[in-house]
Amino acid sequence: SCSTVQKTLHFITSPLSDEEGNFSLAYIITIHKELEMFVKLLRAIYMPQNIYCIHIDEKSPRDYKTAVQNIVNCFENIFISSKREHVVYGGFSRLQADINCMRDLVNSKVQWNYVINLCGQDFPLKTNKEIVQNLKSKWNGKNITPGILQPLHVKHRTENSYREYVHSGVPYLYPGKTRKAKPPHNLTIYFGSAYYVLTKAFVEFTLTDARAKDLLEWSRDTYSPDEHYWVTLNRLPG
Repeated sequence: SCSTVQKTLHFITSPLSDEEGNFSLAYIITIHKELEMFVKLLRAIYMPQNIYCIHIDEKSPRDYKTAVQNIVNCFENIFISSKREHVVYGGFSRLQADINCMRDLVNSKVQWNYVINLCGQDFPLKTNKEIVQNLKSKWNGKNITPGILQPLHVKHRTENSYREYVHSGVPYLYPGKTRKAKPPHNLTIYFGSAYYVLTKAFVEFTLTDARAKDLLEWSRDTYSPDEHYWVTLNRLPG
């Protein structure tokens, strides 16, 4: 029951400070296995003023999906992504999973300030208050999506066209023989982490701007596009 979940797992039920209560965070958590680890992560980052979008890999076992749904149902500020992907490691589906959650989050009633994406095997090193204070003082309306000009040894990721295959039930990516066209709008491709902390304004920009939409479409057959998509858009002038 929900009362048992909240009581036995000791979820925090009210903001621990006014500063935290007035600065909501959004989280995107992509998961596919290890329910216990997911619960530990969720419990560690949960605050009632925040909002959480959970993306469950569509190919996860049914009982796993049901268990996650039962937990999520106990909280008004946690929800399952309205659109779920069959996630392939290194594939476009991993990027699409985040974008699906972003579309849900920008339409939520919670007025969040930043979004942080995690996977089910992550765990925080800082408290919610420390994260909030760091974002307000050090970053102050800027994104955390570090990166560099795309190094030579990873250029094949965006110069070759990649396709998804399935062998013995295991999906994987393999480069095709087609060379990709240059990026749209003469964009310079940067390379960085798939994980980020992004402002709400930047998220809204990525969901509506023509350059962002065209780069997303161009990235569909690249390798691990989440490692170039956010950092490239963040480097656009203005």
